[in-house]
Formats: sequence, structure tokens, C-alpha cells
Amino acid sequence: MTPPRAVSPVPVSDAEPGPALTTAAGLGSAAVPVLLPESALIDREALSAAILAEIRAGQTADGKTARAIAVRHIREAKTEANKALAAAFLAAPNEARPLISAQALLTDAMIETCLRVALHLHPAPAGPGGDKLAVLAVGGYGRAEMAPHSDIDLLFLTPRKTTAWSESVVETMLYILWDLKLKVGHASRTLRDCIRLAREDITIRTALLEKRFITGDRALSHELGEALWNELFHNSGAEFIEAKLQERAERHKRQGSQRYVLEPNVKEGKGGLRDLQTLYWIGKYLHRVEKAAGLVRAGLFSQEEYETFRTAEDFLWVVRCHLHYITSRASDQLTFDLQPEVAQRMGYRDLAGRRAVEVFMQDYFRHATRVGELTRIFLTGLEARHAKSEASLQGAFRLGKRVRPGYKLVQGRIDALDPEAFLADKLNLLRVFEEALRTTYLLHPNIMRLVTANLHLIDAGMREDPEAQQIFLDLLLKHGNPERSLRRMNELGVLAAFIPEFEHIVAMMQFNVYHHYTVDEHTIQCISTLAQIERGELIEDLPLSSSILEVGVNRKVIYVALLLHDIGKGRAEDHSILGARIARRVAPRLGLSDEESETVEWLVRWHLLMSDMAQKRDISDPRTVRDFAKAVKTRKRLDLLTVLTVCDIRGVGPGTWNNWKAMLVRALHQATAAALEGGLETVNRENREAEAKKALRDALADWDSKELRAETARHYPQYWQGLETATQLVFARLLRNLGDDEIRMDLEPDVSRDATRAAFALADHPGIFSRLSGALALVGANVVDARTYTSKDGYATAVFWVQDAEGHPYEMSRLPRLRQMIEKTLRGEVVAREALAGRDKVKKREREFRFPTHITFDNEGSDIYTIIEVDTRDRPGLLYDLTRTLANNNISIVSAVIATYGAQVVDSFYVKDMFGLKMHEKRRQEALEKKLRQAIADGAERAQAQG
Repeated sequence: MTPPRAVSPVPVSDAEPGPALTTAAGLGSAAVPVLLPESALIDREALSAAILAEIRAGQTADGKTARAIAVRHIREAKTEANKALAAAFLAAPNEARPLISAQALLTDAMIETCLRVALHLHPAPAGPGGDKLAVLAVGGYGRAEMAPHSDIDLLFLTPRKTTAWSESVVETMLYILWDLKLKVGHASRTLRDCIRLAREDITIRTALLEKRFITGDRALSHELGEALWNELFHNSGAEFIEAKLQERAERHKRQGSQRYVLEPNVKEGKGGLRDLQTLYWIGKYLHRVEKAAGLVRAGLFSQEEYETFRTAEDFLWVVRCHLHYITSRASDQLTFDLQPEVAQRMGYRDLAGRRAVEVFMQDYFRHATRVGELTRIFLTGLEARHAKSEASLQGAFRLGKRVRPGYKLVQGRIDALDPEAFLADKLNLLRVFEEALRTTYLLHPNIMRLVTANLHLIDAGMREDPEAQQIFLDLLLKHGNPERSLRRMNELGVLAAFIPEFEHIVAMMQFNVYHHYTVDEHTIQCISTLAQIERGELIEDLPLSSSILEVGVNRKVIYVALLLHDIGKGRAEDHSILGARIARRVAPRLGLSDEESETVEWLVRWHLLMSDMAQKRDISDPRTVRDFAKAVKTRKRLDLLTVLTVCDIRGVGPGTWNNWKAMLVRALHQATAAALEGGLETVNRENREAEAKKALRDALADWDSKELRAETARHYPQYWQGLETATQLVFARLLRNLGDDEIRMDLEPDVSRDATRAAFALADHPGIFSRLSGALALVGANVVDARTYTSKDGYATAVFWVQDAEGHPYEMSRLPRLRQMIEKTLRGEVVAREALAGRDKVKKREREFRFPTHITFDNEGSDIYTIIEVDTRDRPGLLYDLTRTLANNNISIVSAVIATYGAQVVDSFYVKDMFGLKMHEKRRQEALEKKLRQAIADGAERAQAQG
């Protein structure tokens, strides 16, 4: 093969420019037109001529002055070209491939212009053996794929050694590029350097795999290409694949491993562009394919799989380009605050019950899922063929169960012995997943392809087939790790085919900071937690749920209820009500009896009830327990709902379940079980008061009887019902000989609640709860629960459970500062309202979350208090604003229950009016609601301004 003509870069007028790209062969594409033709972007000949003319006219030999002239001209051309590209992309906001090709074209023109200027300033040595230099693009730039703010990766290639001349040329080019404020990655290497370093470093090897000649000596670039293929690439495929698989695993680990991380990295995350690029690198390395379309010819993809590849890649590039334009930098993290704007730019609109951003993110995660499927199929096949020859031996000799007739093991993975026979019985589309669970083998890409290509066989008749129903139930109940099969069935589309109602929630995002996963992944996480409890792996973390399952529940009911509990999400109607209707249809179709189906329907309808009661109501109030007991009716339903609640909360994401929630759920279960077994009449205030006083007397056995009588007589009944003995013991000591002008406090970590307990004793006066809330807000404390009581002799006893910004108890070393700030605030040295003004702000990443404010007045939930529930966006000063408003309106707060869900909070206040009565009058409720809403709105406006 005759190499292209060697082009000497001397003199400038004769230097061959790089290829004039009117089209660009990007990753996975056939020739793609650029967004704007080069003539509309930049005239490289005219640009070079103008620069050189001005340099010559000034007759300057000063390199710095010449470079400044070049920078000015190139910057002007670059600015105009980028404006034109941004406008053109905004007009075609879902067409990124022409944009990324045009960005590469523009960069090529700038690089070539820089070389021409450098060659003018540093003419090459004369003679036939003159120095040679080739400028090559590598990395993404080498693929001719550049987002608006992508880095420019360059290789300056010389034949044998770097000379003074080539150093001068390279230095001049780089100074110009740096002065243009471009981020340039660069290396100057000889041919031998490239081969040696590529052999040693897989990153360098990958970059060189994607090299593309821009300008200079084309023959030198060709020589490098041939040397790489002949001396390195052709006999190191297995090594390259293994390195790329390891690199991919480490990258995913850094990005959080989950494909459904709700703020994904479009480039580096699981299911992102880098995963697709990895497939192309491997295909090119093994088969020298120049475009991803060549992966079909190489037998690594079917045509349909390649089309999926191309569609996903196009979508991801569109998202990435919009991110770069919105942030004006190389930003690839699709954070919550950017997601709505990307969705809007791409033309998404709100649908019934769903925001545009949620529709957009569902599309994003579905593409990410498809990328995962392609990657798994592609890499598993390659691993078997090239990377690890021992894979087949492992499959042959590993200690595992033999596969059933109709299956075979290929490289240690299950495959169909005869695809036609496999498809002859459509139940095999379900059986294969049970076979994988039974034997613990993975599925081979061949059988995964077979399943996804024949999902149409899963029809209404199959869904009604009792044998199909039993296979599905066995997947859930028989093998101890159902999440493994459910996740694979979901990714391959089998789960949505067998339960069509599930399709709606596949890859569905909930646009809030509370939920860590998409709805379908959350569902699978919940089932995984249930299986872990059954396997005895969470006895220490979840003793109550573990004991309930050990005694025994209807496993079909709890597993199916968890599978369906969120199936109604994403529509305008309450998802619990809609989900219950869906469960009424689906449960019998999964083979459950009428009684079992009814229980599943009830669990889906009320799956939030226990969580709400435990986290939003005062469970020390007997009325809370009685109302909850009336709702669940039986111990069987109580136990089922408890397990479902625990799995649901844990399935939200890491760290969501904690000791605080565990304590609340455990206490509610215990009190409700006692009420159901002993009768609701046993849940009363008198019994609790007598038991609490006895427990305190036992704890204060060293006190004299007179002091003990005074302590047990000074508090109203609510105090004895609302606090644990440990907290009452703290107050007894704080109140002992307390002066009228004295403030005492006790700050102590409460490990059982994952919070710091802050107890205060002082003379009572109006608004004390609000002042304490303000003091705590000033030190950044998040209040998760609070109680305040007034004693018969006029002292306030207030206790708050608080956490730091990370949701943990305060470290002991931080308590002195906490105490100091609280004391200053209570003494009036710091005015909370003024001090909070600069700190009460909404985090940038949470600004786009919408939480409409709901305020309700409940006179039925407690025998003696009105419950005011405020559901709104959380912020540091919210509790202070609300309590100050209540105090200013002569409303006495007895207790506050705080439930936080990411950026949303539900504050429930148990209150009385100035006469000690409930708030029954509608007019007064409406007037107070108006003032509370105004306080929320004013605070939100301040917070937005501060943010």
C-alpha cells in the first residue's frame, strides 16, 4: 500500500492544510452533515491570510506581538462561529450530531491557522531532510465529536526526535490556543515514543486508537497508524478488552454504580456516552472498524441493536450539548437544577400528573437502560471470545447445578440449546429467569437477545395461564433472591410485558431530592430488602420486621403488594387510590385468591398510612393509636403493613432508614398491637400517666419523698403521656431548684433516635417555642421532633430532637458552640429573625423542586388538641417562621412533629388557643391559614433571594 504523499510544512504558502471537513464521521455514524457548512462558520484561508498580512505589514519579528495578532483574529472568528452554532442548535434542539461535527470542524480550522502562524514565525530548516511535524487530534476530538466546551486533545508527532524547530512551532501554537482560553491537552512525541507509551499505558493507547490527522505531514500520521496496528493492536486484543472492562467497572463505582442515579453524569455515568464509546473502542481495536456501524459487519451487533446504539447515543449527545450551553462550561452532570431547563430546551411539556422534567428523565433512564443491555450483550460476548479463555473452563467445572433439558452452558452462562424449540413454548420466556435463579448462572447474551426479540409472545393468553402465574410467583418466592431476576426481566422488557401496568413506571423519575431511584428500581430495592429480611441478614438492623417474618405472614401477599405498591404513580390521581384499583386487577391475574387479592389491594391503598402516622403524628397521643388500630383492624394486616412500610422506606435510598424512623415504627406497632389484643379502651391517658409516674419514681429512688411528690405533681397529664422516662428524668433534674430568671439546658446525643436531644427548662412566657426554634435554626440544626409543656407552677419544659446538616446527631465537640449560640439567643443578644436573614436560603440544586403548600386543620386526630399540618418546601428558617406566626396569634404549641422528605417537609403542630380550647371556628382557621401562608411565602422569597 502506497502511503499518502508526504507534505513538507515549509514554506507556509505550500503547506498542505488538514482535510476540509464538510462532513464528519462521528462515533457510530455514517457521514453526517455539519450543523453549518464551513463557509458559514469560518474561512480558514481568509483567516490565515488576514493574520499573516497584518504580521507582515507590521514587519514584526516579535513572536509575542505576532501571537497577539493571531489571537485577536481567531477569537473574533471563533466568537462569531460559536454564536452561529448556538443559534442553529437552538433552532434544531434535538440534533446534536451535526453540532458536534461542526464544533470539530471549527476546531480543525483554528488548529490549522495556528500552525500556519507558527510556521511563518519559525520556518523549517531548508533541505531535503528538513524536519517534519504532524498535528493529530486524539480522544473525542479525534472522533470529530466535540460538545461546545469540550477539551481539545492534540498530539504533536515528529519522526525521530523532538528538535528545537518543532519545539518552537509547538510552543507558539500552544500559546495561541491558551491565549484563546481553550482547554488543551497535548503531548509531543516521536513515532517510537507513541508505540512505547501506548504499550505501557492503556489510556494513551485508547487515545491513539482514535487519532485523526488535522494538518502538517500526513505521511507521518499514516506511518504512526500502520505501526500501531502492526506492532501493537493486532496481537493485544484480549489485554485491551480486559483493561477496558476494569476501567468501566471502576468508573461506574466512582459514579455510584447505579444506572438510575437521579443526577446522572451523561458522559461517565452508567449507561452514558463513555459506555457506548467503550464498545466502539473495542470494536475498532479488534476489527479496525472506522465507524460504529462497522460493529454490525463485524458480527458484534445486529442491525437492530446498532439502531438502538445510535438512537441512545444521539439522545445523550443532545443532553450533553444542552448542558454545556446552559452552564457555559464543560459540565456533564445532569443535576436537579439543570434538568428542567434541559427538558424545556428539548421541547418536553407537562403531562397530566407529571412535570416535563419527569417525562424527560424517564426517557433519559430508558436510554441508559438500553445502553446497559447493549453493553452487557456486547461485552459478555467479547469476554467469551477474546478476553478470558478460562471462562469456559470455569463454566464447565464450577460447583453449580446442572441446567435442565433445553438449556446449555456457554462460557458459564445459560443459553438455549435450540432457539426454535425454546420459542415453541412461550412459557420459556419466563422459565429461563427461574432457571437462572435456580442454578445461580447468568444469562448468555444469545438468550437475552432471543427473549427481547420475542416479547410479543407474552400475550393476554399467557398472562392468564395458571402455569405462567405459578412460574412468576416462584420467581418471587422460591429462590430467596427475586430482585436478581426482576431486575433482569425489567431491563429486557419481560416484566412490563407480563404485567403491562408496570410499563408506565419503568425508568420513571420522581423529581425530588428524597427519592434516590426511579420508581421501578425503588420497587425492586424494596423487594430486595424483604428478601434480605427473610434470609436473616437484617436481624440486627430490623428486629421487628425480622420477628414478624419469622413468626410467619402470607408471603404471596407481601411480595405482590410490594411489587404493586407504587404502580399508580405518575398520574394526576392519588397513586395509592389508583394503585389499589390496578392491584385489584393484577393480583388475581398473578394467581392470588380472592382473600389474598383483597389484602393486597388494601395494602397498596394504605401503604403510606403507617409511615404517615408514625412520622407526622404524635404517637404518644392515645387518639393516634386508636385511629390507626381502627384502620388496620387485625394483627395480620398490622404485621403486613409494618413490613411493607419498613421495606418501602429503606427502598427510598441509602441512609433514608435510620434509628429515628425505626423507633417511631416500632413504637406505633407495639402500641397498636396492644390495642388490638387488649381492646381500644386500654389505650387511655390515665393508664399512661400512672405508668409514667411510677417509672420516674423508680428512676429517682435517691430523691427524698417530698421532692419526688412535688415533681410528680407539678405536671399536667399530657406531659406524662408525651415523653419517655429518660427525658422526664432530665427535666426533673433541670427543674430542681430552678430560679425564675434562670435558663437551664441539657444537650445529649440520643443514639436510639439518630439525633441530639436538646432539653430546656425556664420560666414560661409567650413565644418560647418560637425563640427556641430560632436559636436552633441559627446553628444549622434540623429539628426532627419537638415537645413543649408548661408545668402547673409556671415553668416551660421544651425538648427538641435535632440533627446536623448531614442528618446525624451532633458530635460532642460541637455541643459547646451549640449551647453558646442558644444561650445568646434566649438572652436576646442575638435576634433570630435578623440573624437568620442571611442564612435562610434554598440550595441551588433544590430550587427547581415544586412543593405546593397545603395547610390542614384536624380536630379529630386528637382528643384535646387541634392538629395544624403544614406541608411545604423545607428551608432552615421555616419552623421559626411558622412558630412565630402561631405565637403572634396567641396559639399555644404543645408539640411539633417534623417529617422531612428531602426538600419537602410536613410540620404537624398540636395546638390550643389562648383559652386552652381546640380551634373549631372555620373563620379563625381561615384567617390563621392566610397568615401562615404569608409567612411561608415571605420566607421563600427571602430564601430565593439569598440562594
